[in-house]
Amino acid sequence: MSSTASPTPEPAVDDQPFVSGFTPALKGQRAECDGGRPVEGTKYAGRQEFTGTLTGDYRDFGPYPWRWYLLGELTRKPPGFAYDAVWCDADSLTLIDETGRPLDAGLE
Repeated sequence: MSSTASPTPEPAVDDQPFVSGFTPALKGQRAECDGGRPVEGTKYAGRQEFTGTLTGDYRDFGPYPWRWYLLGELTRKPPGFAYDAVWCDADSLTLIDETGRPLDAGLE
């Protein structure tokens, strides 16, 4: 998961390491995302959990696309997390209902 948030997807350019896209069906869906990252100032890593609303924006990295979705309007984030949105690996996302329960439908 990345803490670099960009609300507007960049156009696909040959020298960019990713291709941007948009999935209209995911815009406005509530989701949870978890992952790990290094703990600043230490040699350790820790779990990070986020809850927010999917924007529908995604980025595909690599020749066998590794998809990341932009999760915004965060209602849960780690202490000290300075951003309003986060990029989440598609495999780390769970769609949820208004009560926070997982939905049966997966990401399209």
